[in-house]
Amino acid sequence: MGGLTSKKKAHLRRKKCVRKKIYGTQERPRLTVFRSARHIYAQVVVDEIGHTVASASTLDKEAREHPKFESKVEASSFVGKLVAQRAIEKGIAKVVFDRNGFSYHGRVQAVAEGARQGGLDF
Repeated sequence: MGGLTSKKKAHLRRKKCVRKKIYGTQERPRLTVFRSARHIYAQVVVDEIGHTVASASTLDKEAREHPKFESKVEASSFVGKLVAQRAIEKGIAKVVFDRNGFSYHGRVQAVAEGARQGGLDF
């Protein structure tokens, strides 16, 4: 971790601690969230076989065609509902939430609540 900032090192340390405890199985895959400054991404991953079953982000066609979002939190909630819809289409109703080292508030929390509204159970 040579040229990383202390902020990035702290994030990677938190991420490692979270991933130690969370593992996505075939019956209960992992819903993981990544948050950048401009966009948010969510994936449903089966760690046993290393496959991404469903994914959604603010870069998806549905999100881009949506009328302008009021805020990034609103866009995150939309992404949560979208990933839930796609996971349910693939027959997945239960997931394990992986906040990926990000604190559970704001946009990360909005994705989780959107996914719950979309029908995912975690």
